[in-house]
Amino acid sequence: MQLFDMHCDTLYRAYTENSTLFNDDFHISFGKTRGISPYIQCLAVWIPDEYRGEDAWELFCGCRSLLDEQLAGKGITLCRTADDIRRVTENRSTGAILTVEGGAVLGGRIGRLSSLYDMGVRMMTLTWNGRNELGDGIGEADDMGLTDFGKECVREMERLGIVIDLSHAGEKLFSDVAAITEKPFVTSHSDSRSIGSHKRNLTDEQFCCLMERGGITGLNFCAEFLNNNKTNAKMYDIIRHAEHFMSLGGEKNIAMGGDFDGADIPADMSGIETMPALYELFLRYFPEETVNAIFFGNAFRFFTDILAG
Repeated sequence: MQLFDMHCDTLYRAYTENSTLFNDDFHISFGKTRGISPYIQCLAVWIPDEYRGEDAWELFCGCRSLLDEQLAGKGITLCRTADDIRRVTENRSTGAILTVEGGAVLGGRIGRLSSLYDMGVRMMTLTWNGRNELGDGIGEADDMGLTDFGKECVREMERLGIVIDLSHAGEKLFSDVAAITEKPFVTSHSDSRSIGSHKRNLTDEQFCCLMERGGITGLNFCAEFLNNNKTNAKMYDIIRHAEHFMSLGGEKNIAMGGDFDGADIPADMSGIETMPALYELFLRYFPEETVNAIFFGNAFRFFTDILAG
């Protein structure tokens, strides 16, 4: 099977736990991906809300250094361009896309967006759950949306070619971004609020907005997002969220965004090695062409288009 996954926290976990990207105790180990080719994984550097200013930047730089160390000589391509993604796909090999989860990494300095781009970052969430210099996450009760600095950053991200990711965004911030942007944006790891009522999930209005703009959402495997009773969450719940998004016309606008190593996943999943079983489950409910698009093709199309400029 082919897999293009839009979000995991494995790089952050490897750095903060003094471990590696090949730790078989993690949800994702690049040593456990046999049978998945091509495989492209977005690797996020999570910036927790307690990190601000230079602490946030140093956290990112530490993760970035570890990434170079971990990929060296392993045959895994750090994808910076559309051609990199196409090459990985044609060679049926493994690729990684570097992302950031939390605009606090900038420390209020817009020039750091250029630095992030030069270091290979191709997607960034504007917030985590709290408030930072760019605006408010979904955890802020008094959601003020984008700040003036956040508006500057959004425009600069579009200019540079860093995909705007609105997972974790407050609802006003989401609408502010939709109002001032021109390019498609994404929610890399978010489910449907119509199926799972958690506030981190997308409303139908938000998904339709994203869809109309040519964006894409990655289906999140977090048990609490998948099922209102997280102890009952199963792989099948991912099907339920996919079906709902498709009922809104979003067959070409959903992908995988598992949140591996960043969330508690359903009891019948263990990690990346479970993905072939999830693929087979999807085939019971959807045509093979549709399943292949959700697991690989939709994200492939989106990222090759956006990174080609």
